[in-house]
Amino acid sequence: MRLSVNFENTRDAPPSGGPVTVGWFLTEKKAGIIYFPPERVRSADLNRTHAKSASRCPAVINLESRHFLIRCPFDLHLGFVRDKDGKPALRNLAGDQGGIRSNKLRDKLHITDEREWRHAGVPTIQLSLPYVFVADEPVYMSQIAPFMHYTREPMPGTIFGGRFPINVWPRPLMWAFEWHDTEKPLKISRGDPLFYAMFETLPQDRGVSVVETEVTQDLTDYMDLISGAVNYVNQTFSLFEAAEARRPAQLVSPLKRPRGEG
Repeated sequence: MRLSVNFENTRDAPPSGGPVTVGWFLTEKKAGIIYFPPERVRSADLNRTHAKSASRCPAVINLESRHFLIRCPFDLHLGFVRDKDGKPALRNLAGDQGGIRSNKLRDKLHITDEREWRHAGVPTIQLSLPYVFVADEPVYMSQIAPFMHYTREPMPGTIFGGRFPINVWPRPLMWAFEWHDTEKPLKISRGDPLFYAMFETLPQDRGVSVVETEVTQDLTDYMDLISGAVNYVNQTFSLFEAAEARRPAQLVSPLKRPRGEG
């Protein structure tokens, strides 16, 4: 069974029917209840009283069907500062009034080394998240800003993510933010849109079904195989084919909850 990291390599493969199943799970069980499940972006339930409403437009519906919203799990109210030695640092502006303790926030959020910033003077901060997406057929996931959700107070910078094949490279996600206006605080409330996960399928018109998946031993072992590779090589994309060759045929096992749950 060849899953392929390149869509072009699967042109002669027989077409699959029905939606592509994308599994998701959390790598952390402790306090896992604070993390919201992925939500399909939908405007179909908005204005449907007029036949020409944008929420009934097939092109809009098709675009939204590939985007799934991840919400912020806790309040963030941060300021950018430099310490007495000039090193960049974060200040928890919420202090004792914040919903998350400062020591817990430090475990999840950090500033990358200033030498790694993409733009001089523009800090990059990263929020570690336990979300993992995985598929058993070619699917690329892109992590992008939640552009279809209105924000009353614009953030003082930009979100940047990436695009990678979740069928061969499932990994915990990281939310990254470039802080362009460090004079302004970064404030995101729990439940606010944090980012979208956008999925590309083959063929491109197939639907996407996102379901919670069991963390099987095969999945755990495969995650261990690829975890931390970024610490040893600069171009992890070069490892995709090697990872694919050692990948079990099935990694997605939709979670079966007892009746009355979920």
